[in-house]
Amino acid sequence: MMGPSHALSGAAVWLTGSLALDYFAGYEQSPLMIAVGTAVCAGGALFPDLDLSGKVTRNQGGATVARTFGVVSLFIAEVMEKISLGVYHATKLSKDPHRNNGHRTLTHTIPFTVLVGWGTTALCAAYGKWAVIGILFFMIGLALRGLFDEWAKRAGWVIVTLVSLVAAYFTYLHLPDDRGYPMLGLAVGVGCIVHILGDMVTSAGVPILWPIPIGRRMWRMIGIPNKYAVKVGGKVEVLVLRSVFTALSVLSAAGLLAPSVLRRFDIEI
Repeated sequence: MMGPSHALSGAAVWLTGSLALDYFAGYEQSPLMIAVGTAVCAGGALFPDLDLSGKVTRNQGGATVARTFGVVSLFIAEVMEKISLGVYHATKLSKDPHRNNGHRTLTHTIPFTVLVGWGTTALCAAYGKWAVIGILFFMIGLALRGLFDEWAKRAGWVIVTLVSLVAAYFTYLHLPDDRGYPMLGLAVGVGCIVHILGDMVTSAGVPILWPIPIGRRMWRMIGIPNKYAVKVGGKVEVLVLRSVFTALSVLSAAGLLAPSVLRRFDIEI
């Protein structure tokens, strides 16, 4: 899947899940908490593609996530790609093919997703303010780059970086400690899972069962049969899936925010 589709899917899943929790479990969130969770989950749904590097010195190429903050994020993607490739070669078995890049390896696994989600929560708990601002800054930047792809291209990475920084600091000032910070780790983890599931419907698949060996392969790509697979950038992804994700997001957001709006105007619900 392409970056905007991943980001939309993350937003849709978080909003739909939040609506379900509100309706069935009575877990109510403020509009700010809903917006933050949605943005972080949308950003998390782009995060696994940090293993797709481009041309750092030319500020070109790479996945959507790698281009978010210009040469800085491209450099991070280059490092992550090399780490992923190193883990692949260190753990591959006799039937695993030789690879020249680490895309769709380590960062597209369940252990990596759990580590990122847990690590996000642990960082916030251990380092407080600055960890929270840093994580919000990075994830909001990814969300802006994915959800508003055309605007981000026109604005450039400097503007995206500045907007992300302002939004992160504003959010930090207004997000409650008790239910705000732990939510960040969950949102990042859910976003990563959504990304993996999205890539599973494409022909390439993902090594979702790693590190469980299958036969003489450690890195077996799991996905749906090619004749049913979604073509990356094709009509099904761009027209059908994005329309579904957008509709789910809008309807869920309306369902979540309607009570707050009605209460503000003293309308009984």
